Amino acid sequence: MSTDTQTEGRKAPGTVRKLRGPTKAAITFLCLGEEAGSALMQKLSSAEIERVTMAMSRLGPIPASIVEDVLSEFTEGVISGSSSVVGSISAAESMLRKFLPDDQVATIIKNVRSNTRETEIWRNLGALNETVIANYLKGEHDQTAAAILNNIDTGVAAKVLPLLGPERMQDIAERMIAMEAVPMHMMQQIEETLKQDIMSDTVHKSSAETHQRMADLFNKLDVQAFAQLAIALDRRLPETFQSIKQRMFVFEDLIKLNMQDLAQVMRGLDGNTLPLAMRGAQKDLRDHLMACLPQRSRQMLMDEMEATGLVRGRDVRTAQAAMVDYAKSLADEGIIELPSNSDEEDDELF
Repeated sequence: MSTDTQTEGRKAPGTVRKLRGPTKAAITFLCLGEEAGSALMQKLSSAEIERVTMAMSRLGPIPASIVEDVLSEFTEGVISGSSSVVGSISAAESMLRKFLPDDQVATIIKNVRSNTRETEIWRNLGALNETVIANYLKGEHDQTAAAILNNIDTGVAAKVLPLLGPERMQDIAERMIAMEAVPMHMMQQIEETLKQDIMSDTVHKSSAETHQRMADLFNKLDVQAFAQLAIALDRRLPETFQSIKQRMFVFEDLIKLNMQDLAQVMRGLDGNTLPLAMRGAQKDLRDHLMACLPQRSRQMLMDEMEATGLVRGRDVRTAQAAMVDYAKSLADEGIIELPSNSDEEDDELF
């Protein structure tokens, strides 16, 4: 095993322990290939097949180091020389068609796509102002409120609970602790109600959506233009502008990503985007970004940076913006987590 692979291998266990069970299973099935993976998948229940399919559809490229460490949980030693794998909904569908009839495959894929849209509902709900969420929950049964708070970001739920009053906060918190899996038909009813009542209410969501839209706009704005605009906005709309800045994710925030997620971002960039972005980075950030790469990849990147010669500031800012956009797209797909997201609980399948 090469030095680079050994270095990555020492970092992988902590990262792999954070992976959810269905994700580990999906990686394993992809490594087995369609024939063997299909044969093994037949031994799972319908619910487990759907969970693995959902995980596989979200994987994208998986670094070889992660593949090796996942496989080591099912073998006596680390498999050397493993190749990276790519997970997608098409890969999952192709595997399912090896042993399931077309109508059942169509149902599973439809459910997976539907669940992806439902995840968007909870993400949008969590983006609302906590007062808006609290006011909505005041009209709901405590058990329904507990189910809703159990499905949104814990940071948002922590702000909402105190707004419900001491007695109700205690009751709902107890229900959240004791709550087991909510029946699917009940969750579907809650999600449908949320779409009709709160997510479609433009008065309720306008402030949060406007702030997020402006944050996205400012992320893409020329650095000098934003600096000039920020002075005026900070003076005229201090509270509103602060709220918008908290929603922004800028190039410098990449330093807050964990090393595995950061490596995922850097390895997925096209062309000379990464060398250009690195040329304009501050030294501490550049050193941190470099540290997540194996020695060989690090040296290749340094050679590319030197080969670019003199570059225009505008090109550097464009490359850095592209890097941020790519990181956000990976986060939207559930492949990485941005600094504001909380860690997902481990949900073991095996």
